[in-house]
Amino acid sequence: MNYNKKSIEDIEVAGKRVLCRCDFNVPTKAGKITSDKRIVAALPTIKYLIEHDAKVILCSHMGKPKGEWKPELSLKIVADRLSELLGKEVIMAADVAGEDAQAKAAALNNGDVMLLENTRYIKGETKNDPELSKALASMADIFVNDAFGTAHRAHSSTAGVADYLPAVSGYLVQKEVSIMGKALANPERPFVAILGGAKVADKLNVINNLLEKVDTLIIGGGMAYTFAAAMGHTVGKSLLDESKIDYCKEMMAKAEAKGVKLLLPVDCVVGNFPSPIDGPVDVKTVPVSAIPDDLEGLDIGEETRAIFADAVKNAKTVVWNGPMGVFENPTLAKGTIAMAQALADSDAITIVGGGDSAAACEQLGFAEHITHISTGGGASLEFLEGLELPGIACLQDK
Repeated sequence: MNYNKKSIEDIEVAGKRVLCRCDFNVPTKAGKITSDKRIVAALPTIKYLIEHDAKVILCSHMGKPKGEWKPELSLKIVADRLSELLGKEVIMAADVAGEDAQAKAAALNNGDVMLLENTRYIKGETKNDPELSKALASMADIFVNDAFGTAHRAHSSTAGVADYLPAVSGYLVQKEVSIMGKALANPERPFVAILGGAKVADKLNVINNLLEKVDTLIIGGGMAYTFAAAMGHTVGKSLLDESKIDYCKEMMAKAEAKGVKLLLPVDCVVGNFPSPIDGPVDVKTVPVSAIPDDLEGLDIGEETRAIFADAVKNAKTVVWNGPMGVFENPTLAKGTIAMAQALADSDAITIVGGGDSAAACEQLGFAEHITHISTGGGASLEFLEGLELPGIACLQDK
């Protein structure tokens, strides 16, 4: 995939109607936004377009209405919050690409901003329906994708409209592509990747792809126990995907053949899975080769934390995706905290994939010490897998 894509700064936007795909899929409770982080993240792109006299048409999905008009998933609350943040009215369309949206888009003046209704109110959105793509494109002269979190989806509003309009990236997508693209295509070495999370199955192709690129691959989290089983250990009640044991053996052999250092846990914190997840839990630390039959591994142990942190200390590029244990529980968060601390203390270029590891860095207060925290969980995983992302591939090359 070519990572050298045109951005809003490479195209003339003055007087043009610009359809900008944002990620306004914000969490809400009782009709109120509980975190406006994603709205704030979109501001630099929106402000650039306003300041350069574009007629701005914003669009996004929220939740999973599955083609039905669900009032609780209306983007009206986003328009209200955006109006406050921009200090000017954001015009709200009553539909996605129907009569009201078309009329309001046609009436925009330079510097005006409008927001279309939830794109997933239309069934064709997730099917990349050409009719919806055409209807969206008919309102605009230029398409800007600034929603990295949905860039791995080929939907009408993320990729389909680019069949009918010149397409460039906004600042968020530009940053993701330039930082993550460079890290994968031309990393400063040593290059260390850390993978955690529950399932090996979710990261099969990521492991395979990263073994072609990294100097050291660290594996923690629930998926490490399938590797432990592949080494001949019994893992008690730990997460285990028996169908992937042979795959883990293949990956260990591949790492050896490629001269990649593969680091796996040597000790782990064991107990019974806490219920509720953040409730009290009795734990002890044991070698990975001696997990009791009636307990499960819930976090990496102290010795493993030191080994993993040491590998990060000597790196020049570090990519991390997935927690080291059940980080939602304070007793079982020490491994994840140790990784976040190691990245924060490092002089390397540090990149944290979205999802749980990003949430952990933010909750633990390490975010400002990380070079880049990705805004997309699924998208950053597919990036690490080496897949072409439809929402990026559709953008014009520089």
